[in-house]
Amino acid sequence: MKALDELTFDNRFARLGDAFSTHVLPEPLDEPRLVVASKAAMGLLDLDPAVAETPLFAELFGGHKLWAEAQPRAMVYSGHQFGGYTPQLGDGRGLLLGEVYNQAGEHWDLHLKGAGMTPYSRMGDGRAVLRSSIREFLASEALHALGIPSSRALCVIGSSTPVWREKQERGAMVLRLAPSHIRFGHFEYFYYTKKPEQQAELAEHVLNLHYPECREQPEPYLAMFREIVERNAEMIAKWQAYGFCHGVMNTDNMSILGITFDFGPFAFLDDFDAHFICNHSDHEGRYSFSNQVPIGRWNLSALAQALTPFISVDALKEALGLYLPLYQAHYLDLMRRRLGLTRAEDDDQQLVERLLKLMQNSGVDYTLFFRRLGDEPAALAVTRLRDDFVDMAGFDTWAERYTARVLRDGDYSQEQRRERMHAVNPLYILRNYLAQNAIAAAEQGDYSEVRRLHEVLTKPFEEQAGMEQYAQRPPDWGKHLEISCSS
Repeated sequence: MKALDELTFDNRFARLGDAFSTHVLPEPLDEPRLVVASKAAMGLLDLDPAVAETPLFAELFGGHKLWAEAQPRAMVYSGHQFGGYTPQLGDGRGLLLGEVYNQAGEHWDLHLKGAGMTPYSRMGDGRAVLRSSIREFLASEALHALGIPSSRALCVIGSSTPVWREKQERGAMVLRLAPSHIRFGHFEYFYYTKKPEQQAELAEHVLNLHYPECREQPEPYLAMFREIVERNAEMIAKWQAYGFCHGVMNTDNMSILGITFDFGPFAFLDDFDAHFICNHSDHEGRYSFSNQVPIGRWNLSALAQALTPFISVDALKEALGLYLPLYQAHYLDLMRRRLGLTRAEDDDQQLVERLLKLMQNSGVDYTLFFRRLGDEPAALAVTRLRDDFVDMAGFDTWAERYTARVLRDGDYSQEQRRERMHAVNPLYILRNYLAQNAIAAAEQGDYSEVRRLHEVLTKPFEEQAGMEQYAQRPPDWGKHLEISCSS
């Protein structure tokens, strides 16, 4: 394990030069202090977990000190926000401190969010507040534990620095990790500003460093785009299967690697609602839960437009045509497994769709339904779950089809079924009210609840002794929390 001063930097993106990013130093936070750190994320950098408790840790990730090899850069990009194109965005409150490679040869961006003003801050102050930093930290690590591709979060550093949002809050920084922070919006920026040389340099950078296997294909750029389409189809299938709502699927928030990042007003479904809008600022419902699938394709289309200098329009259209079938295949496979099914049948899609229609407006807890479905033999489980549904007769019809389907699936014991279903159906998810409870305590200087919740969420599929309160349905107030982009 390494000490903090033993990290090895290789700042590949910074070497692209000033056309792609601007050198900016972080603005230090007042009285930096550790709120929470992820041992698993620290392991990605080969760091000894004990270093998180040292003053140097808070100073480095609170903007007070830098490694000599770090080259902090604010990245420039553009993007479509709520469907409208914004010509220049960029890291308005984030800094790419540098790229570190570990003993396994993996490269990880060290990206500090809340580091102060940059040339791309527009009217903002470049800061992040404690609540949003905690939410991003918890979401990054919780999604990873669920098996959903995501950026990672190393730590949250709190402070006494005042920051104004709707009210005065305390500033904080979150250090996030990813193999790259390049977005769809990077390609859009150089396409719409008509800078073909820089766009080609960016494309080569992404191809060589992140999709080297595509070099072996007859059309490397097309192969790369197909891979991006598939990764996004799989990622969004996992969002939908586990009830995750991103909230701000602008193209500048879409990773070129097909990982979840730039968390804002995200939420996991409590009661199932296909029309759920987690972002209080999304007045038209563009990024509602059910819209995430078509918006994923819309965003890929925007990226495709930016790639027309390298790939023919017909080839791009053909690749885009793969998105929905790939999504459906990944999604149905996940939902089959959530239902405890091991084999495919032609009417499985209808079985899933009918269940979700019955759940809609019945107040059925999406996560706990699937968990409880695996607790007991299928016939007994559906009998116990029946009372959660408004249309009991409709549920009885579905339950009859489901139990018959389970019998056809194979001859295995209930213990095998339970083990298999519990391995894909979490008991613990990051519910908004749990995050809010942790934030409220942290804002009073008590970080124990943030740390406890983080630990629970790192093992979402395992029943943990003494943690029953994290596996409960939310109270009424917890189902209707208003979360906005500033969150």
